[in-house]
Amino acid sequence: MSINSFVLNEQFQADILTPPLAQAFLSQKLAAGQYSSVFVLCDDQTQFHCWPALQKWVPEVADAHLLVMKSGEINKTIETCTSLWKELSVGGADRNSLLVNLGGGVVTDLGGFVACTYKRGIDFINIPTSLLSMVDASVGGKTGVDLGILKNQVGIIQEPIAVLVLPNFLNTLPERQMHNGMVEMLKHGLIVDKGHWDVLTVENCSQLELIQHSIEIKKEVVRQDPTEKGLRKILNFGHTLGHAIESFLLNHSERSPLLHGEAIAIGMILEAYLSHKVCGLSLLDAELIKKRLIAFLRRRPLLRMKLRLLAV
Repeated sequence: MSINSFVLNEQFQADILTPPLAQAFLSQKLAAGQYSSVFVLCDDQTQFHCWPALQKWVPEVADAHLLVMKSGEINKTIETCTSLWKELSVGGADRNSLLVNLGGGVVTDLGGFVACTYKRGIDFINIPTSLLSMVDASVGGKTGVDLGILKNQVGIIQEPIAVLVLPNFLNTLPERQMHNGMVEMLKHGLIVDKGHWDVLTVENCSQLELIQHSIEIKKEVVRQDPTEKGLRKILNFGHTLGHAIESFLLNHSERSPLLHGEAIAIGMILEAYLSHKVCGLSLLDAELIKKRLIAFLRRRPLLRMKLRLLAV
């Protein structure tokens, strides 16, 4: 590895901190006075469920300017960014301001993009509040928004200065959202660590050590290929077809939508079959992947009808 590529890879590695270092880091950053102003971005769900808890754990954040966007993938748009850019400007944000993104993948993706483009870039910190965001969206520096029904078409790769993983936020999540995030953990196991995959099919995915291991898997892949020129593409397993399914349902309001992880799980089943047909994955492995993922998805009653075609 050349010196230049080593420096590049180091630039794309955010500090990922868990308690108690996570709270201490944010407290110190805010108390140091290095930022002219601090803004916190929530959606209308994390404003209610997570913002009060964050103020309790890190009292210094209470003086920040609060920005609130509507929740849901449908609001991950350039129009939402425009509204937030205006709010930052009206609130007096300058190049020395800090944006803290408190939310799931939509908030960290969109908030990161807002920070990267406002005043040509201000510092931002991600505090993921969903399992999906903890193990995937907030890690790796991908920011951006959807373009109509096309997911993540506009964005930039830029790491936050830190990702603060506070597992207590998982207590606010419904079971469906926990399953949503677990799919990305299962994907990490399939592409890198079979042992991780095996454990996750039988263990509670909210265990901190399993979450940390998933984060480390993604972080190491990103370290080796920060701008997705080669190896990092393995993180897209299940996403090409999964995003197509997700986008289709977003564009057909008469159909029940799927969460990101649910669509990606179906995408992994389909792509495993294609891997068998095209790339030499054994039929036994493809069938095992399908069997375990379908068993996992069937824990969600609303998905059972959608899975019938996959089970034949």
